Amino acid sequence: MDINIGIEFRDYTLLKNFKYDDERVSTVTSREQQKTENSIEKCFDRYQQLKFLDPKIAKFHREEHQRFLESMLHRLPGNYECLDSSRPWCIYWILQAGHVLNFTFAPQTLEAVVQFLTKCRHPEGGFAGGPDQYPHLAPTYAAVNSLAMIGTPSAYRAINRDSLERFLLKVREPDGAFRMHVDGEIDIRGAYCAVSVAKLTNMPEQTLKRLFDKTGDWIATCQTYEGGFSGTPDLEAHGGYTFCGIAALALLNEGYKCDQQQLLKWTLQRQMSYEGGFQGRTNKLVDGCYSFWVGATIPITQAIISNQNNHKLVKTLFDVGALQEYILLCCQKPNGGLIDKPGKPQDLYHTCYTLTGVAIAQHAESTLHPSVLGDPINELLPTHPLFNVPPQAVVQTTHYYEQLNQLYAANIKGNNISSETVSDNEDKEETEAMNVETNPSSLSSDNS
Repeated sequence: MDINIGIEFRDYTLLKNFKYDDERVSTVTSREQQKTENSIEKCFDRYQQLKFLDPKIAKFHREEHQRFLESMLHRLPGNYECLDSSRPWCIYWILQAGHVLNFTFAPQTLEAVVQFLTKCRHPEGGFAGGPDQYPHLAPTYAAVNSLAMIGTPSAYRAINRDSLERFLLKVREPDGAFRMHVDGEIDIRGAYCAVSVAKLTNMPEQTLKRLFDKTGDWIATCQTYEGGFSGTPDLEAHGGYTFCGIAALALLNEGYKCDQQQLLKWTLQRQMSYEGGFQGRTNKLVDGCYSFWVGATIPITQAIISNQNNHKLVKTLFDVGALQEYILLCCQKPNGGLIDKPGKPQDLYHTCYTLTGVAIAQHAESTLHPSVLGDPINELLPTHPLFNVPPQAVVQTTHYYEQLNQLYAANIKGNNISSETVSDNEDKEETEAMNVETNPSSLSSDNS
């Protein structure tokens, strides 16, 4: 029995009625919108002409995407030199895109990744964008996510939770906001990255309270009159910042601090009627990456509203078929990799977030009964909407660190010492991690 809920492609004759109408007032914005729609119309027309001749036209080019990701993990081309301070991000984008495509990398390759990310770990805490660079919250988030996805003992050892906590305290502001790095800029991305890595590594509750006191209140001040979130208070709402805001509030169990109904209204308005994909801001062009940033925000917000009203999330409110259609027909490169919109070159960032956006769309309502456009072979693996890593990685990583939390509690109780004294030992985390690996019986069977 086919458990996929089949979705049909839209009627392109009727769809033309949803193209942009400038009402005979031509502006730079309207001309760019019409130009983009024309390029997308060519993709839709090509599908209609070839769908009976080339069955691959409406499918994910998995093999090509996998070859693209594999080659990029081993050696980045010269044009990625500008991302030298974002190398953990490149790793994360590759691993996460590979996951949703159900593609696994060789164990020796993943171990090499662990060794490289270990070199990116700064002695003072957190991860840098590359070896011998300054620690920064953004690559810290990317590195922790990558190591959680790899999920081997050496990967967990690469995360020194004590120094990570000290780094988070260094970049925390008294009002609950976070700087991206010491003396760096403050914006909502920092708050999300800090909350995400702290929750994924299962920091103890008292640590979370100390780190994120007032953080939810600060995030709420970033919500604009439109309903989305801006980078800092009093700026324009943006799809990426909006995801960071609501995901951080959800992780802190403080979603009630924002106007959820206005947020849901704003995010739903970001789906383009003709293109099917999402824009990131009002009156902007469609962009494949917002498939995740906005696409994940909608079910997260719906879930918060449903939980507050004791209702079950039944149906996601955006058009999951139209989104998949845009990515399938307009954002794939024949030689691998995905793109922002037709005419753009492929890159790792858009490859990751277009694919994870489709994964969200397919599994937003039900993981057991995914909503897949066209051939069931188009189904992608689900991703966790709050962390954007595999759900299994979240469960295994938080469980691993829960074991460490229990060991620390046992050590404190047995030695009658304070938790502050325990956390002062910089090598404690790695030592205890090795104890968990070599002597799992040190934990009670109730905790296994």
